Amino acid sequence: MKNENRSRISEFGEVFTSEREVTAMLNLVDNETHRIDSRFLEPACGDGNFLYEILNRKLAIVKNRYSRNDGEFKKYLFVAVASIYGVDILEDNVLACRKRLLNLSKSVSKEITSDKTANKFFDVIEFVLSKNIIHGDALSLNYANSSQPIVFSEWCLASGSMVKRTDYTFTNLLAYQPFSGDSLFSDLGDEVMLPHPYKKFPLKHFMSIADD
Repeated sequence: MKNENRSRISEFGEVFTSEREVTAMLNLVDNETHRIDSRFLEPACGDGNFLYEILNRKLAIVKNRYSRNDGEFKKYLFVAVASIYGVDILEDNVLACRKRLLNLSKSVSKEITSDKTANKFFDVIEFVLSKNIIHGDALSLNYANSSQPIVFSEWCLASGSMVKRTDYTFTNLLAYQPFSGDSLFSDLGDEVMLPHPYKKFPLKHFMSIADD
């Protein structure tokens, strides 16, 4: 965790949330933080105080459930990391956040992940973090210093260890776009919003998603 810098506070409004506040706020949604596939987005993630603790809680569940099976452990660690998203206007924060989440993943898995596939697996985790933790402006919804819209990747287990990746623009995810066919409603009676994909990818094994 970085120390606060007065010039960055003045220019960018950068203030880091303390561990006590992070814990208290996440405890309000405690059940969701312990769901391996529950998605979280931090639109001003800094170097990742919230995202680190969310991933820490998720990985505790992954370790408890799947530590006896290397393949299943890797798969659900992938799912946990792939469910976490962040945006920050400062590039050094983005790089620090990605590094913290990667190092946490390595730390939790060091006694479980097979040495024979560890390097390839963490290349996959690093690739996911490069797509999920974005150097951008959550107000303009564009990449930093650019007019190009932020694009997030959704990673879904489709069958066994196969993953379906679908990209969406941040703008599209926030826009209200009701289902165009027969009405769909959630369990609470709310109309379902289905964002239009920016790009779809063919199914791939989760260990191969970083391959060309």
